[in-house]
Amino acid sequence: MAIIKPMVRSNICLNAHPVGCAKETERQIEFVKAKKAERGIKGAKEGGNGPKFVLVLGCSTGYGLASRISAAFEYEADTIGVSFEKEPTEKKGGTPGWYNNMAFDRAAKKAGLISETFNADAFSHETRKLIIEEAKKLGRKFDLVVYSLASPVRSDPDKIDPNSADGNHILYKSVLKPIGKTYSGYGIDILTDSLKESAAEPATEDEIANTVKVMGGEDWELWINQLSEAGVLAEGCRTVAYSYIGPELSHAIYRDGSIGQAKKHLEATALNLNKKLSSELNGGAWVSVNKGLVTRSSAVIPIISLYLSILFKVMKAKGNHEGCIEQMERLFAERLYTGENSAAGVVPVDSENLIRVDDWEMQDDIQAEVDKIMPTVTNENIKELCDLDGYKHDFYATNGFDVEGVDYNIEIEDMTKIDF
Repeated sequence: MAIIKPMVRSNICLNAHPVGCAKETERQIEFVKAKKAERGIKGAKEGGNGPKFVLVLGCSTGYGLASRISAAFEYEADTIGVSFEKEPTEKKGGTPGWYNNMAFDRAAKKAGLISETFNADAFSHETRKLIIEEAKKLGRKFDLVVYSLASPVRSDPDKIDPNSADGNHILYKSVLKPIGKTYSGYGIDILTDSLKESAAEPATEDEIANTVKVMGGEDWELWINQLSEAGVLAEGCRTVAYSYIGPELSHAIYRDGSIGQAKKHLEATALNLNKKLSSELNGGAWVSVNKGLVTRSSAVIPIISLYLSILFKVMKAKGNHEGCIEQMERLFAERLYTGENSAAGVVPVDSENLIRVDDWEMQDDIQAEVDKIMPTVTNENIKELCDLDGYKHDFYATNGFDVEGVDYNIEIEDMTKIDF
């Protein structure tokens, strides 16, 4: 038995609270249920024309989890999810995603929905085969495939490492680095509520290439091609992957950095998949550019944590701040399923064929206000100019801490359970 407190090292939370993760997942579910009623959306059982059988790759946290929740609890879609999580033991905790998946599966099944979650390497052909077999066993075809994988590493499914004595596959590692020159700036130290300067060295050519292999569109295309060849994509099937562009001040580390090169590859892949799906199934493929939010990676990127804490304060004052679940609910209801009775309507895109649900973040007045505040922040005025409380809440809540309705002084007897 133990009282679980957050363990933070170098602005990364290393543990998770089982009950807190479950409560946060349930909060997102309740939000979507309320939006369903507010919008008057009919689910599948009520004769709605929205998604009915959805595959979410990277289903356990962030935008992937929020996508699965939106599909299931706004449109009553049956879902299959794939993520790779560390399983807990009675005494040792698992990853946040493990508990999120448990809470989602429990709520979905209680609602009478099919919910199958596979703890597996989504980059492998074996996992693709497993999902295809599951779809065929259920006699179903996917009408939406969400690609939301954000892994630091990817094992090449087709290439064996020549230097491996055990015949292991080549492993690619992604990096979040600038290209050409060092990038430095101030971020927020989560433990001291103060500014902390950090720097990122430029990526090598190999690091850039490896990052594209991990975070680009190659694996997404493999998934869609193999699902299509197996005959488990429905007529009109749509697929969406996620990206971020952000303000110019972050472009050197993100949009024009190693990750940005991967995201540009992802966007080019979307164009290819869109041609394929539109010609073969009258479907489509898009990349949705989403709002900047607190993630494990954003907390350690120079400038990003400071930018986000200011952005949150400005957007909350304007009344248009969103988290993961608000973003994905709006993506589904106002971008992907805008047709009659929530059918797949015409998707509004920009000149690059990108869906933009970062539109509120990137409004001129929002960005002008952030630009005005950024250079004036000091350790003396940081609490006044930044939304430190909101930023820290999001940082901790992604790991199940600082979640409303959870008594963090209660000892946890079994780390495999999501109830006290």
